[in-house]
Amino acid sequence: MAVSRLSLTAVALLAAAYVLPAQAGPGIEITMNQAKIVKLARDADTIVVGNPEIADASVQDASTIVLTGKGFGVTNLVVLDREGSPIIDEQLTVVRQSATTVRIYRRSQVQTMSCTPYCESSFKTEAEQKSETEMNAGQ
Repeated sequence: MAVSRLSLTAVALLAAAYVLPAQAGPGIEITMNQAKIVKLARDADTIVVGNPEIADASVQDASTIVLTGKGFGVTNLVVLDREGSPIIDEQLTVVRQSATTVRIYRRSQVQTMSCTPYCESSFKTEAEQKSETEMNAGQ
């Protein structure tokens, strides 16, 4: 009986010690110009954002990062530990706050209004301004 318990304990320890590599999941959604706190399962050593014009990652401490949506689109986030093993490998999607944002089109001019509760011109990042200029150039 003692041998079988010892065997089960050894198997459980081996299974717990074996870590599967991180796989891309459904992704992380961030709202434009807002921050999202991400707590990590273990301490991070390297943090990489695929396109820093879409999202930014700042380090709070070894196990906490803050993601900020800078431009609309999709990129990825990779977080590695000291041994180079992935902690996170996720797709990041930066979206507009849809219920409170209105875009007004006047010929080639586009104006974005933030309506919470009254409509006012909203702040535009360089990425947004560049995107709108590119959209308008195609017309």
